[in-house]
Amino acid sequence: MQAAKLFKYSKTDPKIKVVETPAAKLREDDLLVEVLNAGVNPLDNLIAHGELKLVVPYKLPQTMGNEFVGLVKQVGSKVTDFKVGDRIFARNPLDNIGAFAGELVIKQDAVAKVPEYLTTPEAAAVPLTALTAMQALELMHFKPGQTLFISGGTGSFGAMAIPIAVAKGLKVITNGSSAKKEEVEKLGVSQFIDYKKENYWDVLSNVDFVIDTLGGDNIEKEMSIMKPGGVLVTLRGMPNKAFAKSMGMSKAKQMLFSMAGSKMDRLAKKYGVTYHFIFVHADGKQLKEASEILAQKEIRPALGKHFTLDQTEAAMKQVAKVGNTGKIILDISK
Repeated sequence: MQAAKLFKYSKTDPKIKVVETPAAKLREDDLLVEVLNAGVNPLDNLIAHGELKLVVPYKLPQTMGNEFVGLVKQVGSKVTDFKVGDRIFARNPLDNIGAFAGELVIKQDAVAKVPEYLTTPEAAAVPLTALTAMQALELMHFKPGQTLFISGGTGSFGAMAIPIAVAKGLKVITNGSSAKKEEVEKLGVSQFIDYKKENYWDVLSNVDFVIDTLGGDNIEKEMSIMKPGGVLVTLRGMPNKAFAKSMGMSKAKQMLFSMAGSKMDRLAKKYGVTYHFIFVHADGKQLKEASEILAQKEIRPALGKHFTLDQTEAAMKQVAKVGNTGKIILDISK
């Protein structure tokens, strides 16, 4: 089969080539999957640039790609929930990425069946975002009726995170462009703040939880609107010691991340809140739950440009550009 492999880390010019490669050996709890489409994400560029080597030290050459949709071609002897022909999707396990390939082998507990209403390319754009929302909420240990602010929630993340949070009983607040107000209100937002007219940090207070999608100076502003004891989960901030510990890293790496995230931890202590950096892991059960929630309102991810597997480098460069209006998709089966 063909696969897009990373041969050299580089922040400016990573070496990625499409080469023939053998499929992995099928174990008793694995699925062999024909990959139809894969989502291309900023995460893929972070890996290629070598910026995540401390988190996940991949041995090169490494097949790239972190989320996909495909058809089950073969099942291991202990697979019980899937059969040949099933359309499934997943976020690849951290130690088994490789969605940019004609086939892949993946454990059955990492995948879920695709809801019928989603097209195959749409399905490729769901796993990472949906699981990010699920795992961010999991860190909060919330109670129904509590408040959640999602910064910049009018984008692709908010489109999935909002209905999931609302379905779980949270009161969701977000900010963004007024052009998206009606759209996010249909998703269940209780309060919308037009960022051109009002600053959320001037309007909000006593918020229980925050999901930060912006990073930078926004993190302290978000902490300032929270109740003491609240939880902030960031998608864009700095990893800290708690993150390193949760990933099972060595004491040496925990010390490094403790230094890197010390500013965030000091801010969290100042405002009396808990700070979490999230790095999404594979979880078929959570993806199934998320997809069932999304199916209730037939939530569809926005799609951007399509590329072929041979155009993987171009697709990753497109992701890095400003102004993408939807998930960049690789058409693997073409």
